[in-house]
Amino acid sequence: MSDKVLVVTTESIPGKEYEVIGEVFGLTTQSKNVIKNIGASLKNIVGGEIKAYTEMMAESRDTAIDRLRENAASMGADAVVMMRFDSGSIGQDMQSVAAYGTAVRYIK
Repeated sequence: MSDKVLVVTTESIPGKEYEVIGEVFGLTTQSKNVIKNIGASLKNIVGGEIKAYTEMMAESRDTAIDRLRENAASMGADAVVMMRFDSGSIGQDMQSVAAYGTAVRYIK
């Protein structure tokens, strides 16, 4: 059911009227294993993209959106408008990502 919840970054959904239900969130905190952290440290010396961390951020983003949809679906929402991301580091090897927005229900 949550996969049917539309998520948009816009304030409105063209052609849809809706009522606001409330705020919704999707949160995750992830880290890479020791081997990938060592590889990232070595890459930090020479410079360039650290692909293991880029992959971790993409996975974190996807997980946060999935959890946002689940939160919205549990409230009976049809969509989430004004979705945004926030992220931050916890320690040196953990990354936290939050997806948040406003859950809405279509007016029939």
